[in-house]
Amino acid sequence: MGADRHSFRARKQPRQARAELTRQRILTAAAHVFAEHGYAAGTTNRIAAQARISIGSLYQYYPNKDAILVELMTQHLDAGVLSLKEHQESDQPDSIEATMRGFVRSVIGNHLDDPKLLQVMMEQTPRVPELLERLNRHARERVEFTRDLLARHPEVRVTDVEVAAQLVVVTVETVVHQLVAAPRSVDVARLEDELVAMVTRYLTAAA
Repeated sequence: MGADRHSFRARKQPRQARAELTRQRILTAAAHVFAEHGYAAGTTNRIAAQARISIGSLYQYYPNKDAILVELMTQHLDAGVLSLKEHQESDQPDSIEATMRGFVRSVIGNHLDDPKLLQVMMEQTPRVPELLERLNRHARERVEFTRDLLARHPEVRVTDVEVAAQLVVVTVETVVHQLVAAPRSVDVARLEDELVAMVTRYLTAAA
């Protein structure tokens, strides 16, 4: 039998400022511990010590380190959504190349805080139903926005904007996930330029 889905949830939803600060201290400490020691060695005891709280206090908020990692991943997703919404709500540039650069830059920007932590989140986060639903919902929103943008842009030459939108979104996000989180560092400016060139050529090539 698999793990109880409740074992991946935070136990305590803070209602007071002090409790919220404690929760954030735990998450900040966990991010540091996972990045420095990896997930296997990133024990709750280490996280509690890093946060300077007792292990009992940590367990009042999270039943285990899986639940902490799920929350870190949720925060990462929410930050990405906020960044993309800011990009979507800004005035879109005239050229499709500049539009794609804004999209690529927003995706890369959400992955630069700590590549080691990103690698742990991508490889180790339990895919619980609530997290999968959030992932799927965000993906649908990004594809829908991109599809609408491509459908009305005069430079776009693809015949199927629905498939093109999915390809652009999945390609950019997968490449960024893989290369920015990779142990071997990648030049971010070159990555941005090459990704922008690749998707722009695809979108504007004559059928």
